[in-house]
Amino acid sequence: MNSVIVLVGRILLSAIFILSGFGKLTDISGTAAYFAMFHLPATTLVAVGAGLIELFGGLAILVGFQTRTAAWVLALFSIASALIAHMNWADTMQLINFEKNLAIAGGFLLLAIYGPGALSVDALRGVKRTTA
Repeated sequence: MNSVIVLVGRILLSAIFILSGFGKLTDISGTAAYFAMFHLPATTLVAVGAGLIELFGGLAILVGFQTRTAAWVLALFSIASALIAHMNWADTMQLINFEKNLAIAGGFLLLAIYGPGALSVDALRGVKRTTA
């Protein structure tokens, strides 16, 4: 039963990143224009990079492949996104998005430490699980 719960957790964590990454990659110019509002450099390059991290990181989490690495990357990405795009706490929605990003990062940190569970590509490949 625990393996099924971990799988459901991976599905729920990955869905937002797969959809967001796909959205970024199919609208690079729109994403770059949005990133320009935050005064980021090389917005087109950042848009492509963010889209690739989200899409492929999300897919890795979904299937449980290289889970620990993907989880660390997406945890850091979630924290960075919170600090870059959601710092206007006078806007309640921005505060909620900031908190959501931190909560998602927490979920990824748990995956990074405890691993993807038995229902994963990593488990099929014999990647050892941690029992911290």
